[in-house]
Amino acid sequence: MKLTVFGATGGIGQEIVHQALASGHEVTAVVRDPARLTVTGSRLTVQRADLADPEALRGAVAGRDAVLSALGARTRADAGVAARLTRSVLTAMEAEKTRRLLVVSAAPLGPVPDGQALVDKAVLAIINNVLKDIYADLRVMESDLAASSADWTSVRPPKLTNKPGTGRYRKVVGGTPSRGRSLARSDVAHAMLAMIDDPATVRQGVGVAY
Repeated sequence: MKLTVFGATGGIGQEIVHQALASGHEVTAVVRDPARLTVTGSRLTVQRADLADPEALRGAVAGRDAVLSALGARTRADAGVAARLTRSVLTAMEAEKTRRLLVVSAAPLGPVPDGQALVDKAVLAIINNVLKDIYADLRVMESDLAASSADWTSVRPPKLTNKPGTGRYRKVVGGTPSRGRSLARSDVAHAMLAMIDDPATVRQGVGVAY
């Protein structure tokens, strides 16, 4: 497949690029600073672009089988980045009639699973309060996705780790895995790539966790 990756210099983004190339896909990585992308490969094209300018992104999404985005705030001070830049990506995709889009969101945006332990609910409440600005940004992003014509999937992992991926995790379409407390960034990337051609995930939020 021909894939375009936004947020390709982040932890999840670099994993998406690496795993996609390893699977034989053709990848265009759209970045603001190419020096920060450490992945290389003969099927990789690195494109520098102003991510806030939809016109500058049209060439990167034209004719692609899917677009994968790991765009998002790295700190609370960056809140607003996910919604703003995803809106640019959506505008570029709609102009080029590219439909498939998978984005990284967060588990707290999904429903609370049945049987969730009290301790997990308490921890979630604390996290929601601490990261409320970032989650508000992601809610706006997901609202924009729902209002778009894209065939989107919002992938919602819990706490992210840098541990090696296992390829073994739980996935709940439209829900949240119970007692799902963490997921390696490499497995978030694995899940996103696996969902590209899964029709059950289209226009759905998908919870993923160990």
